Amino acid sequence: MKRSEQLIQTIRERAIKPVPKGYFTLKNALLWGTFAVAVVLGALAFSVILFSIQQTDFNLISHLSHSRLEFFLGMLPLFWLAALTLFLIFAMTSFRNAPGGYKLPAGRLVAYCTALSVLLGTLFFLTGGSQRLEHTFGTQVSLYESMQEKKIKLWSMPQDGYLSGEILAVEAETFTLRDFSQKNWEVGYADASFPPMVQIVAGEQVKIIGEMDGEMAFTARQIRPWGGMGQHNRPNLGPGREKVREAGDTIESGHRFYRCRKEANHKQNSYFCRPNQQPSNPPTF
Repeated sequence: MKRSEQLIQTIRERAIKPVPKGYFTLKNALLWGTFAVAVVLGALAFSVILFSIQQTDFNLISHLSHSRLEFFLGMLPLFWLAALTLFLIFAMTSFRNAPGGYKLPAGRLVAYCTALSVLLGTLFFLTGGSQRLEHTFGTQVSLYESMQEKKIKLWSMPQDGYLSGEILAVEAETFTLRDFSQKNWEVGYADASFPPMVQIVAGEQVKIIGEMDGEMAFTARQIRPWGGMGQHNRPNLGPGREKVREAGDTIESGHRFYRCRKEANHKQNSYFCRPNQQPSNPPTF
């Protein structure tokens, strides 16, 4: 019996029927769809990882009394790292089973899938979507500990020198701070250093490094913005601090010097100040 006849006989005996073309079309669509969804979800996970890195004060390590490993494990976004890994595996598996996917070497497949998620995740992070996503998880998923909650824990240890909250009222050398447990503190900031984007005004949320100075009293050495370093360079000197007399004056704020000029279309005493690294004969007001 010829081989062709044997093949026909085998098909008849096993009742083999042709698979509809639509089956393969649907299968390929599902594979590519799974790949696209996995890459996008991986990108979302990566964007939250970037947000977590942005919100972590790595220069705080030098001030910590406990171990650095404990700090990293406490701030590490383990959930999002696991999610990113899982979604990348889904993306690579679906691509490998898609038409022509077997031709791509494993190394390139890993690199391409990772690069896509990183690129899209970075764009999502830059648009502010990662912060909203992380906040949504923190409010909707009870078992999830958000970056905000981790930061509050880290910066709510006044006995160890870390305090945070919202400024309620400002005096010449002190301000009243309400921490995240709704307790009011009297904070002395006369000798504190702070970057120019920190505004010592009511309603501003800050985090402080210093030491306790009695019951509900705290002396600040460093004051930082709660949300991370901003983009503007407007020093707010606060009541009782040095004042700008006129454009061109050199002022000191937070142990840094600034050369100031008057701003257009603003009130008479509004000034825009840029860092002046080597001030010549800074005035004392």
